Amino acid sequence: MLNHYPLWKYLALIFLLFISLLYALPNLYGEDPAVQITGTHNIIANETSLNQVRNLLEKEKIVSKAITLKKGIILICFKDTDAQLHAYETLMVKLRDKYIIALNLVPSTLSWLAKLGARPIKLGLDLRGGVHFLIEVDMNSVLNKLQEQNIDSLCFALRQKNIPYTSVSKFNNFYVNHSTTINFANSTTRDVAINYLSSHYNNLVISKNGSQRLKVLMNNEYLRKIRRSILQQNISVLRNRVNQLGVTEPLIQRQGANRIVIELPGIQDMVRAKEILGATATLEFRLQNTNVNVNAAMVGQVPSNSEVKNTREGQPIILYKRVILTGNHIINSTSITNEYNQAQVNILLDNEGGSIISNFTKDNIGRPMATLLIEYKNSGKKDTNGHIILVREEKVINVAIIQSRLGNNFCITGIANLVEAQQLSLLLRAGTLIAPIQIIEERTIGPALGVQNITQGLTACFCSLTTSIIFMVFYYRKFGLIASSALLINLVLIVGTMSLLPGATLTMPGIAGIVLTLAVAVDANVLINERIKEEISNGRSIQQAIHYGYKGAFSSIVDANIITLITAIILYTLTTGSIKGFAIATIIGVLTSMFTTIVGTRAIVNLLYGGKRINRLSI
Repeated sequence: MLNHYPLWKYLALIFLLFISLLYALPNLYGEDPAVQITGTHNIIANETSLNQVRNLLEKEKIVSKAITLKKGIILICFKDTDAQLHAYETLMVKLRDKYIIALNLVPSTLSWLAKLGARPIKLGLDLRGGVHFLIEVDMNSVLNKLQEQNIDSLCFALRQKNIPYTSVSKFNNFYVNHSTTINFANSTTRDVAINYLSSHYNNLVISKNGSQRLKVLMNNEYLRKIRRSILQQNISVLRNRVNQLGVTEPLIQRQGANRIVIELPGIQDMVRAKEILGATATLEFRLQNTNVNVNAAMVGQVPSNSEVKNTREGQPIILYKRVILTGNHIINSTSITNEYNQAQVNILLDNEGGSIISNFTKDNIGRPMATLLIEYKNSGKKDTNGHIILVREEKVINVAIIQSRLGNNFCITGIANLVEAQQLSLLLRAGTLIAPIQIIEERTIGPALGVQNITQGLTACFCSLTTSIIFMVFYYRKFGLIASSALLINLVLIVGTMSLLPGATLTMPGIAGIVLTLAVAVDANVLINERIKEEISNGRSIQQAIHYGYKGAFSSIVDANIITLITAIILYTLTTGSIKGFAIATIIGVLTSMFTTIVGTRAIVNLLYGGKRINRLSI
């Protein structure tokens, strides 16, 4: 029978529409300003913490909308931002040493909807407000350090084999492989060195350079792996730092060879975000060389295994080059004021770090060990390639005599004040960057601008939808009304699907993608209606005209939409940020518009006209 659907198809369509409506509903509710409290590595928020928070708010007479504790996270919702900011300042003063306090926005979805897993669409930076950072990773600093380690290793190997060399020189550039030249007294010694070193250093390319020199390069594959590893490890550390800020649903991803994009939707504390993300502090623990006279060291008489560093007060101190331990092994740190009223940072090491420090201190009791604080700061200058030149600043902040064998826990003193101790503690807890970074681009979008973008986007969507409905009803009458109802159903399906998909983010270009797919849906309905009118003019019966109208338009609609779909998939694969949001909205919109046009409108037409004797269509 022509133009007839079985009952199960109608029931399936009704069920699909119901589910879409259910998951689209949370988008009708707004968001509440909130404060989020989470514990650090070894502290978990519990009922005691919850009662402490309640008491602090009651003492300050701050009224909250709701306070919940779930999975070690305390969430406090407020009616307005004034109460939110007041609570944030109060809690920061009292709890910042033990907990991460962050401003947040929480969907005010009804509890029964939340239990069903219904959530509003995740909004992008341009709609929710927040901050965008483009970060450049200074690969050269790590590669220079690696090159120095290679030089030390090569020279030590040559000395061990009694192969004499006269001098060593190096050349560094981001775009050119880091090269080292070792000079020898004659070509025979040089050739012996090449044969020995080539068999022991697989990651290095060692070749002749002139009559008495050899050249050492890191091979390209090894260099690529190192750069990729540096970038990936920095992304991991930055993700940990974002967690310290308490930001929900951040975007952290690689861009190009040495850049990282970070987007923090909904964040309001911009200054703190920049301080935490851009900071490059790390620690090195080294032994002090007490066998060298400081005055002699100042005029250049320093052994090859040592170097001169300065304390905070500018006093020179001689340290061995060998690094006992770095900040990479620190898994937690806290700041306190000790019994002598001095700022102190307590450190907890991982198992590997604990084993290293334990074995070392066991054999070096009575010797002084220094804590070297390393920071990279912007010099305000750029090199010939346009890269920002970072200045490495090193200060010895603490020298202590090893009095006993250390384990996973120990402390650092000699820090200027408690504020600096808190900042250092947070950075060490969040992780030490493998390579220094520089924020080269920063964009801030305020919540008010985000609301304005949403309003403008919804207005554009409403205007386009209204205009399309008016045109369709005026031109195609009853069939125009059917097409218009399909447009509304299409919009519900898009919103419901985007709310249901965890990876879907709605951006301003995403709203444009929704408007575009609505236009595509209108175009498909126009094509179907025109084919039905054409079949009627060719003398077919009403039922036949409807059947062949949909059948004839099917291939054209599918072909056009598949081309759009392929383009959107390519956009999604090759782009980032808001353009990716446009691609997601377009992909979902194309699929739902095809469904509502081909299946949805056909179901309505079959319900109204199927199995009936009709002499005239309102089209």
